[in-house]
Amino acid sequence: MTTTPWLTVLTTTDSEEKARSLAQGAVEARLAACVQISAPVTSVYRWQNAIESTEEWQLLFKTTAERYGELEAHLLAAHDYETPEVIAIPVVRGSARYLDWVAAETAPVAPL
Repeated sequence: MTTTPWLTVLTTTDSEEKARSLAQGAVEARLAACVQISAPVTSVYRWQNAIESTEEWQLLFKTTAERYGELEAHLLAAHDYETPEVIAIPVVRGSARYLDWVAAETAPVAPL
């Protein structure tokens, strides 16, 4: 668990379309203030006793520790990988204005 209130959460997927869908869903649900999608990266890994090499799109979700559990659940439900990468990296420092914006954009909205 983290002791900082802000996180960057990382995942990958195998197409730009899927990356955009994961990003859109998280921002719409206010689980991330922003998601950056990186151009294709090459991932090399062991899966089911074989070494694989795959082109993937990497996503970086900007969120708060308070929203992490919901973001993780959202990603696991929306992702089509059997075992998707979902890793949270604590943000130890940052621009106060930016971090305040992340907190505001991910704050749960009270029902009307």
